[in-house]
Amino acid sequence: MSAEKIAPGKFVTLTYSITDGQGTVVEQNDLPVSYIHGGATELIGGMDKAVAGKAAGDKVKMTVGPEDAFGPHDPDLTFTDDIENVPEPFRRVGAEVKMQNEAGDMKTFIVSRIEDRKLTVDGNHPLAGKTLNVTVQIKSVRDATKEDAMQIATGNQGSPTLN
Repeated sequence: MSAEKIAPGKFVTLTYSITDGQGTVVEQNDLPVSYIHGGATELIGGMDKAVAGKAAGDKVKMTVGPEDAFGPHDPDLTFTDDIENVPEPFRRVGAEVKMQNEAGDMKTFIVSRIEDRKLTVDGNHPLAGKTLNVTVQIKSVRDATKEDAMQIATGNQGSPTLN
């Protein structure tokens, strides 16, 4: 009996590692994550196509440009102000600041820099504008069950998805 291949309706379990252009690991998941191939879950940068036809034990390497990952870096989502105008709890690099626009939409910004008494917040995803290298290790492939579909629908699994 030959190994099952990844195709629509297959329950796929995998691990992955994502590095930036300098080889720095930006995300790694050694605990297997699962998805139903061809389902509603959107995998990062065309990973669906890259793993199609692969079987348990296969390793897939791919390069994902910003347009297929977290988008280009948008300078309109970066703001700088005098540190004195920023409340004390947010005066540290890495602090998360929730902001609301005129339409009432909420967005999280991260304090990305403090320099010369100026504080910069950035609403871009931390990986926006970066080319990423993704290595996927296929752990298992089998027919999906109704229970698998319920697990995926309720978010009780991790997967390399676009956020």
